[in-house]
Amino acid sequence: MIEAPISTPPQAYMDIIETLIDKARGFLEAGEKLQPMAFVGNMATKQVVPVMVQTGSEEGKDQSARTIRSAALALEADFVFAIMEAWTLRPDKMRQMNAILDKYGSISASPYAIDTCALTLETRHGLWAAQPPIKPKGISKKKRTIGVIEFRYFTEVEGRFAHLLPRKEGDEPPSILH
Repeated sequence: MIEAPISTPPQAYMDIIETLIDKARGFLEAGEKLQPMAFVGNMATKQVVPVMVQTGSEEGKDQSARTIRSAALALEADFVFAIMEAWTLRPDKMRQMNAILDKYGSISASPYAIDTCALTLETRHGLWAAQPPIKPKGISKKKRTIGVIEFRYFTEVEGRFAHLLPRKEGDEPPSILH
């Protein structure tokens, strides 16, 4: 992945995903866990279809990616917005990632893991991602929240949950539009 500076997605997409982010924040603040979800949408028809993402196994992840692609094709989708809980390493431990993975087997099993909310928005103009930390809300042990979300624009993204939108005739390589 090649990362660019902080860049907010175009406002038309933000108008849709801000509501979804607010709902996710509400679930966390009510003491619930986030169900991994992808929202497949068509800007012209305003139709948005939720797709549950199975993260428990490689087969489940592969099936989820196929289901998202199928929904995107059926809707003639313009975007896929995914939201789920994830882990990342503390910034001061990033350079030691391989040693931590060797020692603990995964980031989540290490004492250096930070709970985050992984947000990705794939559009015909590229992919934006944000990973704000999930923090306790007040003194509660169950209630959590996410703070300010700063999206970054990425190019050359690879992986099972990238390139989920069907190619359309005349598609250009992604570029930031505002």
